[in-house]
Amino acid sequence: MTALDLAGPVAVVGTGTMGQGIAQVALLAGHLVRLYDTAPGRAREAADAIGSRIDRLVEKNRLTTADRDAARARLLPAEDLTDLADCALVVEAVLEELGAKQELFRALEDIVGEDCLLATNTSSLSVTAVGGALRNPGRLVGLHFFNPAPLLPLVEVVSGYATDVSSATRAYETARAWGKTPVACADTPGFIVNRIARPFYAEAFAVYEAQGADPATIDAVLRECGGFRMGAFELTDLIGQDVNESVTHSVWRSFFQDVRFTPSLAQRRLVESGRLGRKSGQGWYDYREGAEPAEPHTAEPRQAPAYVVAEGDLGPASELLALIREAGIQVREDEEDHGTRLVLPGGGQLTLADGQTSVEFRDVVYFDLAFDYRKATRIALSASQDTSAQTLSEAIGLFQALGKDVSVIGDVPGMIVARTVARIVDLAHDAVAKGVATEEDIDTAMRLGVNYPLGPFEWSRRLGRTWACSLLDDLHERDPSGRYAPSLALYRHSYATEKREGAS
Repeated sequence: MTALDLAGPVAVVGTGTMGQGIAQVALLAGHLVRLYDTAPGRAREAADAIGSRIDRLVEKNRLTTADRDAARARLLPAEDLTDLADCALVVEAVLEELGAKQELFRALEDIVGEDCLLATNTSSLSVTAVGGALRNPGRLVGLHFFNPAPLLPLVEVVSGYATDVSSATRAYETARAWGKTPVACADTPGFIVNRIARPFYAEAFAVYEAQGADPATIDAVLRECGGFRMGAFELTDLIGQDVNESVTHSVWRSFFQDVRFTPSLAQRRLVESGRLGRKSGQGWYDYREGAEPAEPHTAEPRQAPAYVVAEGDLGPASELLALIREAGIQVREDEEDHGTRLVLPGGGQLTLADGQTSVEFRDVVYFDLAFDYRKATRIALSASQDTSAQTLSEAIGLFQALGKDVSVIGDVPGMIVARTVARIVDLAHDAVAKGVATEEDIDTAMRLGVNYPLGPFEWSRRLGRTWACSLLDDLHERDPSGRYAPSLALYRHSYATEKREGAS
């Protein structure tokens, strides 16, 4: 089956922000849209709100007056569920409560036609469980839009265990006909985005809990070095700490308390204290009137070293060598050494984060992974109490000479960006191996759903197929809880690559 006939009415049940957004998308795609809400008068209020937003599109020259008037005429509040009897699609956007969703769909089964497609917009519940209460669960599918639905292009099309292939195909093609970018996904906790994005939050919180750095510094490194649109602390403040923690707990519980998805105690304390982020005025940051904005730690200016000795090509950080030369700093190459580090004039070493700690070695400073070392405006360095003051000063001066702000954090294995990216890559490989989604759909979902600079598999190819597994192995050795143990899928991927390269 293909996309819904544009003459087929679409119903949206639940008229909160998400419900209104989905209704607007369907409306502007040409459908007659019926809005229903159990609260008296709420559907009419939602229709008025959608009409106002469509008026603003006309003001911005994104919609003609004629198209606006036609859309308004197609938007109809429903007084009773029975008013949805002729709909070709019903999308549910009610409370995230399994019982409430099951009760709604059971009622709809007695009202709509047998060919009506039923869809849940759940972000955290099992589509299989929602459909389990139906006589015909095959016609129930997940259509997970991202907020705000009219603006964000991604839609996760989730097939429950009993969802018919024809229903999933019809939902997929409908989302595409609505101008969205659909990705197909099996019914797994968190689907694609909320499953694979967990390390972005978890590793930032872990670095904070280890007193490696403060929230403002971690956020700045994720943005200015890692290339992420927002840092983990500011993003969760925007989402709402209670909402973000609820999703984390849902995924963790659904995976039978898998240590890889363990929630943050620091975030739990934040929620318990009522500091929920922007909506409450305080979260990780203070948004109250007159509050001073938090600033990241930035090192004072230091003298750049006259030269560095390059031992190896620095792997994923190899473009640094060109930047150093362009800054007028001599690069001496040691052709006999096969390492991947820089040796500073004082004898100390500068090494890309690899999952080990500075304290294990004599006079080593680690630097974090960057999305693009040329464009990065900030670099994080990690040193231990045993690192000499001269080595740290020379390392700071080197990156400052390249035009970067420098943040010195604690002796954290894997630092900030490197450990985050490695874990995202690992979860992505694990998801593909377990049939959750394809590599292409995962990359698309993470770029469009949470604005990552690269999809996990694009990152893996850029960094080298053994990079993530090697870093996680080192992290697992230092934290044997299982949190950082590479998945079997990533291990197989890395080992097969090593064997091929060794054979050649």
